[in-house]
Amino acid sequence: MSHKTYDSEWKQVQQLLAETLQSEAVQVDRREQRQLLSTLYVRYILVSNVLSECVDQMVQPQKRRLIRKLLEATLGRILELKYDLVEADLSEWTHCGDVLEQLKLTPEQSELKVPSCFRNERRKELQYQKNLIESVLGKLGFLDKLETKPPMTEQQAILIIQVHERARQGRLRAQFMREIRNMKEKTKPVVGEEDDENEQRGGISLPAALRIQKIWRGYVARRATRRRKLQEMLLIGMIPPPKTQSAEILKDLEIKEYRRRLQEERQLKYENDVKKSREHMEKYQRGVVLEQLSDQVRGWLHEYKTQTGKIPEYTGSERAASRLLFSRQGTDSELSKSTQISSKDSKTKKDKGPKQKEAKQEGEEGEEVSTKAMVSAFVPELNARKEEYDEIWKNKDESENPKQFHYMNIIEHEQMTNMENELRKVVDEMMKGELLLLQEAMDKDRGHKGKKKSSKKTRKGGKKGKKKKEKDLTPDRTTESLFEELVANGIIKKCPDVYLDDFKGERSYSYPVVYNKGSERPIALGDMRQIVAEYCVLPLLSPQLHQTTPHIKSLMIAGPKGSGKDMLIHAVCNEAGAVLFDLTPSNIVGKYPGKSGLTMLIHLVVKVSRLLQPSVIYMDCAERPFVKKIPKTDKTDPKRLKKDLPKIVKNFSPEDRVMLIGVSSCPWESDQKLLQQVYQKFILVPKPDYSSRYCVWSYLLSKYSAISWQFDTSVVSKISDGFTIGSIVSTFEEVMTIKRMLQLRVHPLSPLELVNVLCKKTPIYKEEEEAIETWWSKTPLCRRRARAVEILLEEEAELQAKQASTKN
Repeated sequence: MSHKTYDSEWKQVQQLLAETLQSEAVQVDRREQRQLLSTLYVRYILVSNVLSECVDQMVQPQKRRLIRKLLEATLGRILELKYDLVEADLSEWTHCGDVLEQLKLTPEQSELKVPSCFRNERRKELQYQKNLIESVLGKLGFLDKLETKPPMTEQQAILIIQVHERARQGRLRAQFMREIRNMKEKTKPVVGEEDDENEQRGGISLPAALRIQKIWRGYVARRATRRRKLQEMLLIGMIPPPKTQSAEILKDLEIKEYRRRLQEERQLKYENDVKKSREHMEKYQRGVVLEQLSDQVRGWLHEYKTQTGKIPEYTGSERAASRLLFSRQGTDSELSKSTQISSKDSKTKKDKGPKQKEAKQEGEEGEEVSTKAMVSAFVPELNARKEEYDEIWKNKDESENPKQFHYMNIIEHEQMTNMENELRKVVDEMMKGELLLLQEAMDKDRGHKGKKKSSKKTRKGGKKGKKKKEKDLTPDRTTESLFEELVANGIIKKCPDVYLDDFKGERSYSYPVVYNKGSERPIALGDMRQIVAEYCVLPLLSPQLHQTTPHIKSLMIAGPKGSGKDMLIHAVCNEAGAVLFDLTPSNIVGKYPGKSGLTMLIHLVVKVSRLLQPSVIYMDCAERPFVKKIPKTDKTDPKRLKKDLPKIVKNFSPEDRVMLIGVSSCPWESDQKLLQQVYQKFILVPKPDYSSRYCVWSYLLSKYSAISWQFDTSVVSKISDGFTIGSIVSTFEEVMTIKRMLQLRVHPLSPLELVNVLCKKTPIYKEEEEAIETWWSKTPLCRRRARAVEILLEEEAELQAKQASTKN
């Protein structure tokens, strides 16, 4: 698509964003205003999807900077609304069927897409990590070496072509001679009828010709009728179109890749011009601006002293002090007011007694039960970026810039603003020194001695604020050497190229159920993509999102064997560009033995995961460390990490983009209290319903163009009820061998072939489903929902009892 297309898309999405921001409310009740929150949630998802496409394809670097900031703030607001809706519904999945119907959207349109711009910015870093892993594994002999054959000479190529061409001609000549021999044998006269040969030829030739003509005409007519019928059914959409690669789609993909390359060129040129502009300003305008700012501050200080007779307080703050001086109202500076307020706050903090601490604890407990929505940290950012768009880009005439190069006037304005902010800090330091000298001179004239401030209080405060620093067991080693050691020991693993879009399944469009009425609606298999994206992928994309949004340290994915849990973990690592650390008990058995070895292992994993963040610490069979009784045949020592896992998770701070993700097929076997101490969130992969199975079967069959459109997908989807997606995929791979693929044109694929192989797979038995449902009802969020239902039933029973007593 062209530059104008993406500009118009950006303009439309800005209008949608402006309407959405107008409907924002401050700290509404989550449960009373649930409809408003879910509407905002869906609308922000629509905005995010369009912005991610614009960032990926826009060429103008200054527009892309603004859109990227908008995108990051939008994703943060989505995560905030997700947290509010989870607390409102007491369910991990947010059902928005009513909102989709109101906005006239399909579930696919409202699905959140993970932006690729964050991953593309780290492309070189990710490729370096991938090459390093492959090189270490190659040295250890874990990778299959590809034998590189020497290039063929021209003479050898000519000889091979001659051999194959002569063989082809020989096969054709042999076939031609075989056909001639067969024709001669058919035309031989029958023995005993040589006398009447001429008469028979005259008598047989006409009926034979008529019969051949009749059969051929019938065949041609049936073929034409069949073609017309297929064309008509294709026209009205009764059959799918032929499985061929579309030239338009291929061209569109090439254009997108070309625009990405053009982005890099424009970005490089933009950075060079920014550097040149800053150097020019530093050389010719820095001194002038510094003199102007210092003169302004000195003038204000002189005016303040003449009016009040006092020397103003000029202390530092987060904002530049000189900027605060000129934004004041009246003669008293905001700095002096802020210092007064801070002194009052410090006094009130000192006067706090045990009663106030108890009241504070009670308030914190009340906040946990509170139904008020959280105060957004991203709405102000969205409003600021919207105003920037309205001021610069909304009505900008770009007719003279059709190729979308950057604008030098915007660069100069930004660099001048940055230089002023830096120089204000320099001026502040200069003015503090001058005011200190002036104060000392006035004290000498008046005969006062300056009092020295003791630094005891600050020292005490510094001691309290100190956090115990972890001891570094490998201070002299580089990050690369630690990385290579973990790769060699199989702790850091290479992820297969799998993304969330590869996790096939249909989405649900159910209406929401009130948190205290009945059981929650079941989710579909396709909903897992968005749940995993919101909990695992989006917080790991950028430091700002991870620090500002609700912090999720650990998560557990449960489900039957073959339901796609490992695939989701690999998709998270690929989407977020994270490093995968495997702490599965069977993977670390025999590695780093003993207590000191375990300490070193945990230290290495935590240290390298923080240095190479974002990182994912993965544990398969996550229930094994907390199993009450381990069978004697188990030699993996699963309880080795039992005491250390809670400590690892507890030490994750909002600045650490590190997450522990566990996977389990039978979580009910472990101690639930210990399990819930480690894992903060629990997700259950649902059993695939009919629509999800039909989607998976259709996707698998669409890979082979030779499979007839008459193949009954509905039959195999119905028969595969009770089987996981892993069983379906393995069945299809067993049937579709290379030999069977070659026979598809002659011998079409039938559902019976797939069903015969599928019957040998293990289905999800009823006992396993009941065990999963029982365990799921004991998770923290389900217990909270069950408790809310019980409270409502008790209130209704009390109300009925009161009504009955009043009647009596």
